[in-house]
Amino acid sequence: MIGAIIGDIVGSRFEFVEDVCRDKNFGLFVSGCRPTDDTFMTLAVAHALFIAKGDKDKLKEVVVRCMRDVAHDHPDTGWGGRFYKWLFEEKNPQPYNSYGNGAGMRISPVGWVADSEAEVKELSKIITEVSHNHPEGMKGAEAVATAVYLARTGKGKEEIRARMQEYYPQLKDEKFTIENIYGHYGYDYRGNWVTCQGSIPQALVAFLDSESFEDAIRKAVYIGGDSDTIGAMAGSIAEAYYGVPFEMEEKALSYLSSDLLGIYYAFDTIRKARVKK
Repeated sequence: MIGAIIGDIVGSRFEFVEDVCRDKNFGLFVSGCRPTDDTFMTLAVAHALFIAKGDKDKLKEVVVRCMRDVAHDHPDTGWGGRFYKWLFEEKNPQPYNSYGNGAGMRISPVGWVADSEAEVKELSKIITEVSHNHPEGMKGAEAVATAVYLARTGKGKEEIRARMQEYYPQLKDEKFTIENIYGHYGYDYRGNWVTCQGSIPQALVAFLDSESFEDAIRKAVYIGGDSDTIGAMAGSIAEAYYGVPFEMEEKALSYLSSDLLGIYYAFDTIRKARVKK
């Protein structure tokens, strides 16, 4: 989960900033960095999993409550328009057929508690369909959660890539690399850059092309687009695969308020161990 938080914080200052001359050696934690909705909703999902304690019948109700509670405690963080209404205005919020990449940015805690791929899919479905119940939203969340689970359980990049190709066939293309994406990706008026299908393949390839946790974050943010969310998704998988340097974890946690730190450390008591490579 800390990988998603780091990716979000590092990428936050680049959100909605399109700079085709972006340097891969940018500063990580600098002025303008902050946790955004990606961090808050990831922690909300983690809190729901902690409260539900494996009770899947209870999880749907709990995750809605946790998302809304965290959002109400942190209202000024740039929530998307439709999701804002779901969080703050509706008395009985219903799914609204979204395929926005919010489905993928918040789901990584599932990969840390599930005991099997089948359970990953089950938990991802329960959590995602409360809002992002469009097939692309459901698929995107499941892909990220599965990638985290595979990385956490010791699978290699070749196997992870092969499995992710089942979700996003463009990963079969040898030319679909970070270096080739750079300069040809980012903001578009159709809004594709904030969809699951328009940003999760890019987050996946940022991880697959990386050589370390930090390198995955840099590659994810380097290409532009919805930088904090792509950073969060790539970072969540990279954490499960590489682990996270202690100094980066400590720095990221310093951005969190006490209520969020409480959720973070509570979830630490239920997450499964990472298989070290």
